[in-house]
Amino acid sequence: MRRILVRGIQGYQRFISPLKPPTCRFYPTCSHYGIEAIEKHGAVKGGYLTARRLMRCQPFHSGGLDYVPDEFDWKAPLQREKPPSQRDV
Repeated sequence: MRRILVRGIQGYQRFISPLKPPTCRFYPTCSHYGIEAIEKHGAVKGGYLTARRLMRCQPFHSGGLDYVPDEFDWKAPLQREKPPSQRDV
């Protein structure tokens, strides 16, 4: 399953992405993030991280640096969206 998802993203990078202007607000790009997340955390957890990232990649989000976390936590993507002063300690 992991390989199928990664190949799908690579197909997007090779055939669809070159036809569109660059619009990703993050570094690394969402497709690179997706590949790394799936390779590092597997199909389900990596897919979840990728879906969360794609939902944030829109005109009303400022974007910026957003690397795949080394350790997976279901709440981690939600906590990263909040300013440090609002995170639970």
